[in-house]
Amino acid sequence: MTFPGGRRALAIVVTLVILMAGGVTWALWPSGPVVKGRDLVIPVLDGPAGDQRVDLDATFYPPASGGRAPAVLLSHGFGGSKESMREQAGRLAEQGYAVLTWSARGFGRSTGQIALNSPDYEVKDVRGLIDWLAERPEVRLDAPGDPRVGIAGGSYGGAIALMAAAYDSRVDAIVPQITWYDLADALFPDASGKGPLNGVFKKMWAGIFFSAAADRLAPDGGLGAGGLAGLTGAAAGSGAGSGDTKSQARGTATPGAAGATAGAGGQSPGATAPATPAATPAAGGDASGGRETGRTPGIEQVQCGRFLPQICEMYQKVAETGRATKEAVDLLRRSSPISVPGRIKVPTLLIQGQRDSLFPLAHADANARAIAATGAPVEVAWFNGGHDGGDGETDWLSDRTTGWFDRYLKGSSAGEGDSAAFTVTRDGGRDPGTRRPVLLHATADRYPGLPGGERTTVALNGPQQPIANPAGGSPSSISAVPGLGGLLGGNGGGASIALDMPGQAAAFESAPLAGPAQVTGSPTVTIRVYGTGEATLFAKLYDVSGGSLPVLPSSLVSPLRVTASEAGTPVTVTLPAIDRRFDAGHRMRVVVSTTDLGYATPAAPAVYRVALESPALELPGDAALRTPATGPAWWTWAMPLAAIAIAAVLLLTGRARRGRDAGDDPAVDAESADVPLVISGLGKRYRNGERAVDGLSFRVEKGQVLGLLGPNGAGKTTTMRMLMGLIHPDEGEIRIFGTRVRPGAPVLSRLGSFVEGPGFLPHLSGRANLELYWQATGRPPQDAHMEEALEIAGLGAALERAVRTYSQGMRQRLAIAQAMLGLPDLLVLDEPTNGLDPPQIAEMRRVLKAYAERGRTVIVSSHLLAEVEQTCTHVVVMHRGRLVSAGPVGDLLGAAPAANGAGPRLEDVFLDLIGESR
Repeated sequence: MTFPGGRRALAIVVTLVILMAGGVTWALWPSGPVVKGRDLVIPVLDGPAGDQRVDLDATFYPPASGGRAPAVLLSHGFGGSKESMREQAGRLAEQGYAVLTWSARGFGRSTGQIALNSPDYEVKDVRGLIDWLAERPEVRLDAPGDPRVGIAGGSYGGAIALMAAAYDSRVDAIVPQITWYDLADALFPDASGKGPLNGVFKKMWAGIFFSAAADRLAPDGGLGAGGLAGLTGAAAGSGAGSGDTKSQARGTATPGAAGATAGAGGQSPGATAPATPAATPAAGGDASGGRETGRTPGIEQVQCGRFLPQICEMYQKVAETGRATKEAVDLLRRSSPISVPGRIKVPTLLIQGQRDSLFPLAHADANARAIAATGAPVEVAWFNGGHDGGDGETDWLSDRTTGWFDRYLKGSSAGEGDSAAFTVTRDGGRDPGTRRPVLLHATADRYPGLPGGERTTVALNGPQQPIANPAGGSPSSISAVPGLGGLLGGNGGGASIALDMPGQAAAFESAPLAGPAQVTGSPTVTIRVYGTGEATLFAKLYDVSGGSLPVLPSSLVSPLRVTASEAGTPVTVTLPAIDRRFDAGHRMRVVVSTTDLGYATPAAPAVYRVALESPALELPGDAALRTPATGPAWWTWAMPLAAIAIAAVLLLTGRARRGRDAGDDPAVDAESADVPLVISGLGKRYRNGERAVDGLSFRVEKGQVLGLLGPNGAGKTTTMRMLMGLIHPDEGEIRIFGTRVRPGAPVLSRLGSFVEGPGFLPHLSGRANLELYWQATGRPPQDAHMEEALEIAGLGAALERAVRTYSQGMRQRLAIAQAMLGLPDLLVLDEPTNGLDPPQIAEMRRVLKAYAERGRTVIVSSHLLAEVEQTCTHVVVMHRGRLVSAGPVGDLLGAAPAANGAGPRLEDVFLDLIGESR
C-alpha cells in the first residue's frame, strides 16, 4: 500500500495525529478541584480576664479532598491581613488540608487593637479559632474539642505560631518563618551579650512597625498590603494574595462567600457585630470595627494607629530616649518565646532569612535550642530571603511547609526525602540557558548552632585607630536600609549598599586567604575601646577582593554599647550570623564604626580609639553541610543531542534529495558556466497560497548593470532572497555561473550582496565590523581587498568610530563596502542610494559603472527611476510576481513615444508597463 504523497506526507500526518491526541488528552485530563474560600466573622473573647469581644475577619478553605482533614491556621505578617495568605491557603487546601486564615486583631477588617502577640490578646484569639475549628465537620479531631491542627506564618505571623504552641496544647505542629525569639533583643540588640537593656535602639525598623499600624487608618486603606506592609513581612513566605483588599474593606464578599455560614459562633462578613461594653479602646477593643474610613482619625490614632495605649506609650518613650527601659523589655518579652521556656513541645520547622536585619538568624537559633531542649523534633532552614529582600524562594518554602505538615499532621512519610535537620540556601552560579541565578540547598543531619560544628581562626592586622562620633550622629554609615528590599519587590537584598563614613570607622584586615573559607554561623572578634564615657559602636565583617568594592554579607551589622576607659575596655563582639564562602586571595576585614543609619546613636560628639585585643578572628563552619552537585540540567545536554540527531536526519534526507535531483540536473550547466545569472521559471508562494513570484525568467551577462524594477509587492525582494540562497523557490531554478543555487552552495562566495538594510555591531568601529565580517567567511585576509572597499565607502576617519554614531547615509556606504569585500563577480544591491546625498549618489553611480566595466556584473533594485536610467545598462520590470519587460535601457526608451516634445523618461515607460496612468 502506497500513501498518497509518499513517506514524507505520511510522517507529517502521523505527527499531526500524535499532537492532536496529546492536545485532546491534555484538555480532557481531569484537573484538581478549584478551592473556594468562605468568608466569615468569628467572634472571640480575649483580654486579661477573657471578657473582651473581638470580631476576627476570617476565610475558611475546606479541603479539596473532602471528608475530615487536618487543619492549618495561616497567620499573616505585620501590616498585612488574611488576603496576604490567600495563595498559600489555596495550595494547602488543594493538598487536602482545611485551612483558616484571619486578620489579626487591629488589622484588616478585624476589630480590636494591636497587642504584639500578647498572651492576653492575640494568643487567646488563636485559642478561639482552634475552638471554632473543633466544631467544623471538615476538620479531623484527635479528641472532642481537639482538632488536628498546625500553624504557619511569617514574621508577626510566625511569632503567633510559636506563642500559640506554648499556650495551647492542641497545636500539633508549627512552621514559623522569619520571626523573633526575643522581641526586646530584636529591637535593642547588643553584640557584647549584655542584653537589651544595654542594647542599641533599632529606630528605623521600630518606626516602620508603628507607621504600618497607623497606615491602617488612612482613608481607603492607605498604602495597604502593597505599601508599608511589604516592609514588615506581611506576606512573608506566602506570596501576596490576589484579592481586592479595598473591596473587602467595604464588606464585599469574595467569590465563594455567598451563603457561607460561620458555624460555631461565626457570622457572615456582612453581619454587624453587636456592640459590647468591652469594645472600647481602653479595654483592647475598637468600636469602629476596623479602619477609619468615614472620618478623620484623632490625635492618638495618628500617633499610635491601632496599637494598645500601653504599647504606644512604651514606643514613644524609647523612641525619644533611644534606650530600652525595664518596662519596655518586660512588655516586649511577654510577647516572645523567651518568656515560655520549655513550653513549646511540638514538631517545629524554623525557616529564617539570611537577608534579614530585623530578625537575623540568631533568633531562629535561639528558638531551635529552646525547642530542641524539650525533646521535640526541630529542623532549621536558612533561605535566601528575609525582611531585606532576596529571592524569597516561595515555591521551595511552600513545599517544605507542606512536607512538614504531611509528616506531622497526616503521618505521611512522602516528604521526608526533602527533609534535613539543617538546610542552607547557597549560590549555585547562573543557569547556562536562562542566565538566572541558581540556588542550591546544602543539608546536614545535625544543626550545629551559630558557634558552628568546627572553628578556625584568621589573623587580623591593624594599629590602634581613632574614630569619631559626629555631632548629632550625622552623617551616618550605612549597612542595611530597613525595608528597602520590600519596596523593591523582594529583590533588593542582592545588592550591598554598605558605606562607612571617613573618620568614623576603624578597619582591621587579614592577609590574602591561602584557600577558600566557608563561614557558617557567627564569627567573633575581641577588641579594646579607649576613651571616656559610653560608646555606641557597630561591628561588621567584609569580604574584600582585589578588584571590586568590599561586600558586606547580607548587609548585616552587630551593634553594641561599651563603656570606654583610658586603659582600654576589652569586649568580645559576636558578629552577624552568615553563610558565605570567602574565596582564596580575598581578605577579611572587620570594621568598627560609630554610626549606622538604622540605629539611634548619641547626639553628643566624641572621639574613641579602637584596637585589636586579640588578632584572632574566630570563624565558625559546618563541614557536615553537603551541597548538591552543580552539573548542568538534563536539557543542557539532551537538547544538543536532539539537535545533532535532527541535523543528521536533515542531512541524510537532503543528500537523498540532492541525489534525486542530480539524476536530471547536473551540478554545473556547461552552457551557462560563464553567465553570471540565469533565472528559469522561478516561482514562490506565500503561506496563504498567494504567488510572490510567478514564472520569472531572465538572464544577466557580464559587464551589465541591471536595474530590477517594480512597485512594492512586485516580488523583487523575494527574488533577491532566493538568489542569495536564503529561501527555497517552489518552482524553477537560479544558476550563478552555471551552478544551481542552494543554501551553502560554494558558488555563493562569488556573490556579494546588500539586501533589506545593513546589520552591524553598534559598539564596534566601521573597520572592525568589516574585518569581523570577512573573518566569518573563512577566506584569506589578502583576498578581501579591504582598502579598495574602504575607498569606495569614503568614510575617512569615521571608520575608526563606533557604528552607533553613524548617520543613515554612513551606514549605507559601509554596507555597500561590505558587499564589495573580495570584489565578487556578481554584486546585488537593494536600494543602494538610500540615505545618500546628491554628491554621494553621483559618486555611487560612477563606482557601480566602473565596477561593471571590469567584467563584473551588478544588479540594483531601486525606486529612484531617474537614477536607474543614468546608472543601469539593462532593466527587468516585474509586476505582481511576473516579468513584464526585460532588455537594454536604450531599447525601452527608444520604443516609447515622445511626450510634450521631449524624449521619453524611464519613469514614463515604467508606469505604462505596470498599467498606471501618468
